[in-house]
Amino acid sequence: MNWKLLSIIGLSFVLIGSAVADERIAIDGSTTVGPIAKAFSEYYMEQNPGVNITVSESGSGNGAKSLINGTCDIADMSRFMKDKEFNAAVEAGVFPVAHVVAMDGIAVLVHPSNPISGLSVEQVRDIYLGTVTNWKELGGPNKKIIAISRDTNSGTYETFAKLVMNKQKMAASVEYVGSNGGARQRVQTTPAAIGYVGLGFIDHTVKPLKINGIEPTMLTVSSGTYPISRPLFMFTNGYPELGGHLHALVTLHLSPNGQEIIEAIGFVPVTSY
Repeated sequence: MNWKLLSIIGLSFVLIGSAVADERIAIDGSTTVGPIAKAFSEYYMEQNPGVNITVSESGSGNGAKSLINGTCDIADMSRFMKDKEFNAAVEAGVFPVAHVVAMDGIAVLVHPSNPISGLSVEQVRDIYLGTVTNWKELGGPNKKIIAISRDTNSGTYETFAKLVMNKQKMAASVEYVGSNGGARQRVQTTPAAIGYVGLGFIDHTVKPLKINGIEPTMLTVSSGTYPISRPLFMFTNGYPELGGHLHALVTLHLSPNGQEIIEAIGFVPVTSY
């Protein structure tokens, strides 16, 4: 008997088995949903060593494009897919299925030194329209307001444009940044700035404002009382195969561990309301 040949054949089966066991999942899209995707991925890979998950944060719009182009398995989106994105997906043979993984509120931030503690939705809109340009007009210091916005490819921008701006065009003076972290950093280093970020990006370096008298918290978002709230999505091409890794990942938010992860990074589990 050729033991060397049998050893080679046996090794081949081991390698084939390993290749089958390993699975790669690519995630791309929203910088708001990104922390959830990263935390889910780290947890899932610890529990399933044969699975390799990569997470990119290129914005909700680019996440949709990646799903349509087949370059990602999960598109993170902080807004629902637009009709034109759905149409483009179907034309490409992709059938997007939405999974609501968490709830989020968009917090309006100012520098901690700013004495303003709250604004109405209308006042925030006036700032971004450019009709209110100085903090003294709102009872604050005599400083020109520096308005910071997310980039127009962002789902956070889309939600803010709908819920705050009523889809009116922002003033030419508004500055745009590419991520929630970038918006927070701009506000924390600029005393006269105002910006907006997802709930999970609030920290001690910035001051979240009450909007219409309501603080942006997990409780006010889950109860629906905070006026700038939204669901967060993971989109897949069709409903994932039951029992597969992709299915387990996009339904992790329904498990106790998934809910704890979501709460730990500052978002609201969908099971909380």
